[in-house]
Amino acid sequence: MLPDIEIAKQAAADMLRITEIADKLGIHHDDLEPYGRHMAKISETLFAKIADREDGKLILVTAINPTPAGEGKTTVSIGLAQAMAKTGKNAVLALREPSLGPVFGVKGGAAGGGYSQVLPMENINLHFTGDTHAITAANNLLCAILDNHLSHGNTLQIDPRRIMVDRCMDINDRTLRNCVIGIGKKGDGIPRQDSFRITAASEVMAILCLASDLSDLKSRLGSILVAYSHGDKPVFARDLRAHGAMTALLRDAINPNLVQTIEHTPAIIHGGPFANIAHGCSSVRATKLALKLGDYCVTEAGFGSDLGAEKFFDIKCRNAGLKPSCAVIVATARALKYNGGVPPNELDRENTDALKKGAANLRVHIENIRKFGVPAVVAVNRFPSDTQAELAAVRDFCADMGVPAPLSEVFSKGGDGGIELAETICETIEKLDGAKTFAPLYRNIIPLKEKINNIAREIYRADGVIYTAHAEKAIKEIDALNLGDMPVCVAKTQYSLSDDPTRLGKPEGFNITVRDVKLSAGAGFVVVLTGDIMTMPGLPTTPAAVNIDCDNDGSITGLF
Repeated sequence: MLPDIEIAKQAAADMLRITEIADKLGIHHDDLEPYGRHMAKISETLFAKIADREDGKLILVTAINPTPAGEGKTTVSIGLAQAMAKTGKNAVLALREPSLGPVFGVKGGAAGGGYSQVLPMENINLHFTGDTHAITAANNLLCAILDNHLSHGNTLQIDPRRIMVDRCMDINDRTLRNCVIGIGKKGDGIPRQDSFRITAASEVMAILCLASDLSDLKSRLGSILVAYSHGDKPVFARDLRAHGAMTALLRDAINPNLVQTIEHTPAIIHGGPFANIAHGCSSVRATKLALKLGDYCVTEAGFGSDLGAEKFFDIKCRNAGLKPSCAVIVATARALKYNGGVPPNELDRENTDALKKGAANLRVHIENIRKFGVPAVVAVNRFPSDTQAELAAVRDFCADMGVPAPLSEVFSKGGDGGIELAETICETIEKLDGAKTFAPLYRNIIPLKEKINNIAREIYRADGVIYTAHAEKAIKEIDALNLGDMPVCVAKTQYSLSDDPTRLGKPEGFNITVRDVKLSAGAGFVVVLTGDIMTMPGLPTTPAAVNIDCDNDGSITGLF
């Protein structure tokens, strides 16, 4: 089978103009802002025109705890939407934008794979329409205004030791996790310790993804907690009068992007927060738009149900009033064997004993989805090395749990490989529409610690939570601001239900250690940092970037 990028290049010759994709959705060309022939932003004017339409059914795609290579969640999402189109359903995708960090790091791009990709793949995986760069610029403008304020008298009496925001960039760079700025001459600023995080983990990214419109975006930007004064008074971005200029930088970025799949299924791609260190969902605006334009909206949340799905339900759905009808859990024989103790270099070998042991991990994810009142379907994403015995073992396990487990072969067959999956999901929604029974895990009004404990015990299956002295102090500061009535966004390893990436399967007898808690007042949630999770990833020994090239004709190679 051809590499993903070669499949994408062959398919590019048959791409429809973006106006033809818009025509499928009934979008007038005046409501598009084209970026070339095959990409466009959807103008604000469309939102008002379709506001009174009935919403379609919302389908979330999540997964079990993955192998380091991932389990094909985005690929399954794309293939599912293509399969629904083949069965006569009006389906629209709502996906996250890729980050350059993983593209040039370990995982590579995030535009799907095989014959279930979104196009143009190279553009989407690289700069796309510039949304992420605009977010980076807006974040760093706030930091620049803050440091400028310190240099010019500091009338707000900001304590340089208690600055709560940091700079960001969209490339993995471990050397920027901790740095010193302002060194040099007197005119070069006030020296202080600073840090960078990856743009996908910035509060500005979260704000863009949760904002309902431009006015809401501006208000949320103004509510970013920037620092504390020497008198312990909170200082927000609005106090620095930075939020207006930040909004100007994000004026176009707030509008969702329209593209297409290999099979010309419409896809709205917007926003890209990571799920292990942020809330892991595409924008509210993209999802709401897809629900108005299609009878079904297929969206995804990063990594497993312990991260992306929990945050999708407890943060995004709560914030936007969304009610999911069904959740799809992507599972692979490879990941089940990995969770059963098989090392990565032996995952191609049949091992049903390890698979059955690792199925304890799948059990937790099925139970997690049910705790939100949403029906689950397991998509068994087939890999070439899977044996019939292994696939049968997975489906037998799911049958014992009363969960349908259709086979997904969308990577190799496109929409045709997801027909069984699409039909099963539609049948499940007809029998039990989760929109009627959905409920978040906890109430916002309960204390912060109680919310954190609920997630740790109910979703991770931890015995309890240990708080460092630093985390305890941070929680007291948030409570003192009367801003603790917000959902919780836990930053945790994606490889384990625990906060230790080496404890695979279904760990027993562990506690979650909370080392820090940070308020994201603009985004409307509290970030809880656990274990050794970092907000600025590093590059591996041999980053994917070294295999990416561009020839004299502008043709990109090695992107996958």
